Amino acid sequence: MSEESKRREALIYHAKPTPGKIKVVPTKKYASQRDLSLAYSPGVAAPCLEIEKEKDTAYKYTAKGNLVAVISNGTAVLGLGNIGPEASKPVMEGKGLLFKIFADIDVFDIEVDTENVEEFIQTVKNIAPTFGGINLEDIKAPEAFEIERRLKEELDIPVMHDDQHGTAIISAAALLNAVELAKKKIEKVKIVISGAGAAAISCSRLYQACGAKRENMVMLDSKGVIRDDRENLSKEKAEFATRRKIDTLDEAMKNADVFIGLSMANIVTPEMLLSMAKNPIVFAMANPDPEIKYDLAIATRKDIIMATGRSDHPNQVNNVLGFPFIFRGALDVRATKINEAMKMAAVKSLAKLAKEPVPEQVNVAYGETRLTFGKDYIIPKPFDPRLIAEVPPAVAKAAMESGVAGKPIKDWEKYKDALLERLGSDNKLVRLLLNRAKLAPKRIVFAEADQLDVLKAAQIVYEEGIAIPILLGRKQTIEALMAEIEFEGDIEIRDPKTEEENDCKNRYAKVYWQQRKRRGVTYYSAQRLMRERNYFAAMMVNEGDADGLISGYSRNYPTVVKPMLELIGLAKGVSKAATTNLMMTKRGPLFLSDTSINIDPDTKTLAKIAQMTAQVIKMFGLNPVMAMTSYSNFGSSDNERASKVREAVSYLHRHYPDLDVDGELQTDFALNDEMLRERFPFSKLVGKKVNALIFPNLDSANITYKLLKELHEADSIGPIMLGMKKPVHILQLGASVDEIVNMTAIAVIDAQYKEKYELENAER
Repeated sequence: MSEESKRREALIYHAKPTPGKIKVVPTKKYASQRDLSLAYSPGVAAPCLEIEKEKDTAYKYTAKGNLVAVISNGTAVLGLGNIGPEASKPVMEGKGLLFKIFADIDVFDIEVDTENVEEFIQTVKNIAPTFGGINLEDIKAPEAFEIERRLKEELDIPVMHDDQHGTAIISAAALLNAVELAKKKIEKVKIVISGAGAAAISCSRLYQACGAKRENMVMLDSKGVIRDDRENLSKEKAEFATRRKIDTLDEAMKNADVFIGLSMANIVTPEMLLSMAKNPIVFAMANPDPEIKYDLAIATRKDIIMATGRSDHPNQVNNVLGFPFIFRGALDVRATKINEAMKMAAVKSLAKLAKEPVPEQVNVAYGETRLTFGKDYIIPKPFDPRLIAEVPPAVAKAAMESGVAGKPIKDWEKYKDALLERLGSDNKLVRLLLNRAKLAPKRIVFAEADQLDVLKAAQIVYEEGIAIPILLGRKQTIEALMAEIEFEGDIEIRDPKTEEENDCKNRYAKVYWQQRKRRGVTYYSAQRLMRERNYFAAMMVNEGDADGLISGYSRNYPTVVKPMLELIGLAKGVSKAATTNLMMTKRGPLFLSDTSINIDPDTKTLAKIAQMTAQVIKMFGLNPVMAMTSYSNFGSSDNERASKVREAVSYLHRHYPDLDVDGELQTDFALNDEMLRERFPFSKLVGKKVNALIFPNLDSANITYKLLKELHEADSIGPIMLGMKKPVHILQLGASVDEIVNMTAIAVIDAQYKEKYELENAER
């Protein structure tokens, strides 16, 4: 994609369907006149008067306690510089989005039109009563230091300039672990810091708090080494001026143990790396291009411990590991500030988390057999679901112990459970899914590539590295559409109806005829069928010319399923295929089976659907907890529709006792643990969060998933085919571009798992 095309795509993303990235939504009922009279006049007077008597009750009656202001004057925006407050707004909205999806914190972004320090401070102080916390963002140094210092002193709510402290906290956690792995002492390591801005100063101060010695640090700015004999140094630079008589980065790097890069790309050479001490630690954090390329660095020094700011290399120093969870902990104890003790608590929590066993969900996301503490894993991954349950409590405890907590937490287990519940409102699983696919992209046939939305999805998966698309359809139409959307690249296009595909069609037809000649298929009819794109696509997968396929966008489901069942067939041990839909709900991911194929499954089929659903859930790195649903609860009805579910559960309990499955159960009992515990304390599901519902028939499953999708705007991934021999996935008619992209990622992951399974069997 051209730079102009990327620019246009970014502009469309921010403009459509609604301008911006965040919005305000009501949290209370508002349907009736009674609701409105409570929300506003006259009912609203009651909380107003309570807050007038006691200001702290604002936390009880308003959203203040979960509301953070992201505030900037636009003077140091990303790498764009001083672009002004209006131009900074998209960045501030983006920060708000990250606060919400990682820690469920609401944000108002505020852009202040002044570069005067005093005016900025007074503006923030004047609006502070609205908020539970203040996140300062993209304010240039040295003004940023004074602004943060003053606001921390003069306000009684948490204030943090993330540009300073975010990178410091994450890199300090990484540094503690790297020093340990290098078998060195933090108080003895020699550290070179390239860069002298707000982040570099904050990093250096925090490293000192972790035990590093100032006399062992050398800091550089654009003029070279900051020496104590240089004139006109700012107060912050003077703090880290060295007495050593050196001037260049080359000189500073000799025998250094640690390099911290917060400057610009490609300023570190292989020769500099070679001059460093044994087991060097290099954090090249300039973005998007580090001070030395990762591949070059690790090729130069085999003993190096390397981190960057990039997600495509190990050890990404990413601020999203810090600020959402630090503010979460601070807000939850109603802290009056974010102090050094709280920042250090975050550092130690992150460092400790990297040493603990990694959940399978994270291994799956990053394509690892087993992530373990070591040179390539010194800080947690951003997708690690444990972050919200570990970092906020550590920060909250530090706030309490340092005397800045206004509302101490008493029940820590209950608090951790509440934090984990906050994870259910976002689409982390989708990000995990796409990330996992990118690690080993597969060749996926798009059987309807002459449909614009399908082609747009193919473009996304190609440009994002999710899959290697093979486009089926009229070549002339596809090429015209590709030109229209600026889809460029070495893309394979196939049209089964053209003469140039005759040899391939004849080869496919012969294989198909040999398989089905005793079932009424003639060679001529096989040849004719190979002109049909779904038959051709299925044979491509069967014959190894592709790894998986996506179809169904423009044809009804049964029409597409038929050739897949005929040509691809079922996996070993499977008598009937099925489907599951993954719904991204407010309570977290929920799998619904069978949503598309089996109209009225019998007991045996229901049990098999549950088994296959469990396998798919594990593919996502989750532990399956499944409820077999009915209108009946545990034998309350003797009707055969309920008894078949009960018998399926009995079969699963006998043959798969380790599987977390129970029923028959009404859906509300399945999803409400409190109700289940009270009425049916014997259930295997008590105390567990159900993430799959197995329905007794197609009607109930299909209706439920479409209701969730339309009424609750729950994102859907599916239907995901279960039980097929090869990775074949069929879209719902008229699926959206995002749905096609997600289903492509499923097809890639399916292909990855099937390939792994075949290799393991071959080795046996």
